[in-house]
Amino acid sequence: MYEIRFQDGSSRPVGTIFCIARNYVAHIEELNNSKPDMPVIFCKPITALNTAADIRLPAYSQDVHYETELVLQIGKGGRDIAEAEALSHIGGIAVGLDLTARDVQGKLQAKSWPWELAKGFEHAACVSEFVSADTIADWSYVNFSLHINDELRQEGDSRLMIFSIAEQIAFISRHFSLREGDLLFTGTPAGVGALTSGDHLHGELEGGLISMDWRVL
Repeated sequence: MYEIRFQDGSSRPVGTIFCIARNYVAHIEELNNSKPDMPVIFCKPITALNTAADIRLPAYSQDVHYETELVLQIGKGGRDIAEAEALSHIGGIAVGLDLTARDVQGKLQAKSWPWELAKGFEHAACVSEFVSADTIADWSYVNFSLHINDELRQEGDSRLMIFSIAEQIAFISRHFSLREGDLLFTGTPAGVGALTSGDHLHGELEGGLISMDWRVL
């Protein structure tokens, strides 16, 4: 069983890992992508989940990129969830990394093939410990950042999202049944880049409310 940990010492099983792509304008521009008119959804297999400090890169890629994101744990499932009720379905929040084999993704996109080989490898969904959703006072402004080798590489907040957290949950639930334990990676801001062996990463949410240190093997 794959589980996530909460800061209170409890653990929860994980279901589907949903991810949102192209949800920050500056990130779209840095990759020369087009702005979507609805949330772009993809999923990662449960075996991609990594709750540990070590990150192992896939041997078949020479260009794995970090993408720092707010990660939500669904605490109450549902289908066709109203946007006004969506935030009440969040059980917890963490800071995470959506790792992408960018060279592999480029080849797949050129053929109009799915992204799983580029997005679903083991350790491709890294998460910190979670805190209860009740800890967040204002979901319209949740900030996060990533330092690599003590250099700030990414920072963002939920105000910069094209599709808000509530919109994402409502949209996904119109197409899939959300279940308790599902995770949602909510998109990354600008500043993505390649990882190399020996890199030390430090992710923070809400000024240190949650923090996580990773090491690339």
